[in-house]
Amino acid sequence: MLDFDKIGLSGKNIESVEMIEINSPEEVISDEKNLPDTLSILPLRNTVLFPGIVIPVTVTRTKGIKLVKKAYKGDKTLGILSQIKQSSEEPTGEELYKVGTIANILKMLVLPDGNVTIILQGRRRFRVEEYVQTEPHLQARVTYLPDNFPSQKKKETKALIQSLKEAAVSITNLNPEIPKDAQIAINNIDSLVFLTHFLSSNLNVSLSDKQLLLETLDGYEHATRLLEHMHKEIEVLEIKKDIQSKASYDIDQQQREYYLRQQIKVLQEELGMDSPDQEVEKLRTKGAKKKWSVDTNDHFNKELNKIMRTNSMSPEYGIALSYAELLVDLPWNEYSKDNFSLSRAKRILDSDHFGLEKVKERILEYLAVLKLRNDMKAPLLCLYGPPGVGKTSLGKSIAKALGRKYVRMALGGLHDEAEIRGHRKTYIGAMPGKIIQNIQKAGSSNPVFVLDEIDKISRDHRGDPSSALLEVLDPEQNNAFKDNYLEVEYDLSKVMFIATANSLDTIQPALRDRMEIIELSGYTVEEKVEIAKRHLLPKQLEMHGLQSADLKLSSAAYLRVIEGYTRESGVRNLEQKIGSVVRKIAKSVAMGEEYPKVLSPADIEKLLGNPTFDKDLYEGNELAGVVTGLAWTPVGGDILFIESNVSKGKGQLTLSGQLGDVMKESAITALSYLKSHADDLGIDYKVFSNYDLHIHVPQGAVPKDGPSAGITILTSIASIYTQRKVKNNLAMTGEITLRGKVLPVGGIKEKILAAKRANIKEIIMCYKNRKDVEEIGEQYTKGLTFHYVDYVSEVLEIALLNQKVKKPIQFEFKSEEPKS
Repeated sequence: MLDFDKIGLSGKNIESVEMIEINSPEEVISDEKNLPDTLSILPLRNTVLFPGIVIPVTVTRTKGIKLVKKAYKGDKTLGILSQIKQSSEEPTGEELYKVGTIANILKMLVLPDGNVTIILQGRRRFRVEEYVQTEPHLQARVTYLPDNFPSQKKKETKALIQSLKEAAVSITNLNPEIPKDAQIAINNIDSLVFLTHFLSSNLNVSLSDKQLLLETLDGYEHATRLLEHMHKEIEVLEIKKDIQSKASYDIDQQQREYYLRQQIKVLQEELGMDSPDQEVEKLRTKGAKKKWSVDTNDHFNKELNKIMRTNSMSPEYGIALSYAELLVDLPWNEYSKDNFSLSRAKRILDSDHFGLEKVKERILEYLAVLKLRNDMKAPLLCLYGPPGVGKTSLGKSIAKALGRKYVRMALGGLHDEAEIRGHRKTYIGAMPGKIIQNIQKAGSSNPVFVLDEIDKISRDHRGDPSSALLEVLDPEQNNAFKDNYLEVEYDLSKVMFIATANSLDTIQPALRDRMEIIELSGYTVEEKVEIAKRHLLPKQLEMHGLQSADLKLSSAAYLRVIEGYTRESGVRNLEQKIGSVVRKIAKSVAMGEEYPKVLSPADIEKLLGNPTFDKDLYEGNELAGVVTGLAWTPVGGDILFIESNVSKGKGQLTLSGQLGDVMKESAITALSYLKSHADDLGIDYKVFSNYDLHIHVPQGAVPKDGPSAGITILTSIASIYTQRKVKNNLAMTGEITLRGKVLPVGGIKEKILAAKRANIKEIIMCYKNRKDVEEIGEQYTKGLTFHYVDYVSEVLEIALLNQKVKKPIQFEFKSEEPKS
């Protein structure tokens, strides 16, 4: 389409400013005088200047304004080059086309906003040989290009001129926006050279097409290409006119849509946007490079064909296009290369995590098998333990050691099955499940995929996500996982799934059966000190803008924070307390106050206040009926004291201290066992019916339950009835049966750590728990003596001393009255 509103031969827009004397286009084009070898270059964004053509140009860039003012005061000559990228603000020589037009500045106007408008008239074409200057503006050495147009006297030339004029007239007739007097101007042009340049300048095509016309030196070829563009424009205008003529009648919906699509197509081409057909072809090209199966490829091309048949204005078009884009964005059979250096993996795990030797050993075993087989189906590892022990961060370390991508999916509170399997495309707002979304995000089909808090999945009327995870995590099924939105099978067998959980009780049994449980029991005090030194303090110093030289803590200060202000198996609360200390020091640094560079325990108490927790220590006493037990809690091990007392009554049993059902049953079982074995322990059977028994566990506000206190309760009852003192610095854990059998219990490591913190020297437990003790490192059991037992009689023999307490209870019984 020709745009005659631009400045051309008539110069009508120039007259509104003032009359300008314009040289004859033919004379300007043929003038070879005063053509300098070196030109100052003015880049234009969206315009191509042709020889003989007059155009106005508004210069807004600072360099360009300075250049124009300088040239206008001089020889008024500039080299005009078009930018390859219109978005470039300060184009370099490489960002400009090589062929341009030398131009004279006919007039310069300084606008109120500081910009400059100039009127340019093109003279000759030139080619840049090299740039000799870049600052303060571009300057190039050029070679001028001749206009190789055929002779005006040839019949071919005359025919070509006539064809161009007829095409131009046809365009002006078909386009009502072009003024009719433009035909008169065109008919008055006799020179093929100027006619070609004039029509090329006003042709409404892309800048690259105009530049190609400018670079075409052969005049006949130039005119021929120009004529092809004009004929294409005539066809478009005829179609448009035909559509508009039909609009006067009853236009049906299909004709209206076709017209609108044609309009949109033209606008998209002008804006450089892809048309619907181009978008589909781009997707088809991407799909051809994918490493997917034949079935998936057929499904993808079927979807593209469906898109081609769909109206681009309909809602279904956008849905189908988004689906096809998802298919090509997924990393089908694209895997990141594994790094099988076990020494490197061990180094990374040791650097990121202190302790956790059993867990790190299992991870190295997995990597070793994967290295040997190279096609091992990844098992599901479940890291189970209390909060803050590093379960989630272990997943990052594994990904780092393997060199795989890392993704994490939080499952806490998840209650919709569609979050795993996705929604069907028929629903509004449908999208793939979180599994496929994270695989797309990772860009690899074998990432390390952490399923965080798998024990906190819930369920409702929308389905059970735990059941949906069964297919994802089963190595025999997940090689053909089918997402509802994706509709085709996707291979998840190479993904290394790692789950984390705080409790195993709430995990669905079928899901738990697919997991390999690795327990993270927690850290010792010594390990916490090292973790705080190596990781927590440096991290908090960096977060609060301090240097390592600004603050240090002594080992005793770390110990004070751990024992006085935290009570946990992990280090999450410890990090918070260290962060609190660092913030207070940061305040002192910011205010220029004096503060100790190395903190002592006393400094810790000044900064954090009085300790929140008292260290659990063994309380020696001379009373009968007081026994120390060992218990497991969600934040690690702890000691507890079980107290028994008797008073005259009718043999009633009273339990206090918020005991759960299991501990109540243990107390009843222990009392029943003692009644049946009273003679063996030297207990008068009358005491059971003449004295009430009260069993109490202190800290009554804290609920207590679990199968670990059986032998502790029994020892406490036996001690109060026999008035024999319990051995000093002794603790015990284990369950009992009515037959007097001692049963094994769990949480051994946590209980041993609690015993060490309380300065316990001897521990009694079931013989079957010996293997659990042997698996624990020597640094945890050093200084402890273990007594392994199978029967309650052995417990009492070890725990109860032969000596009586200082003030034993004197049991008194009513004498039996003789029967008459």
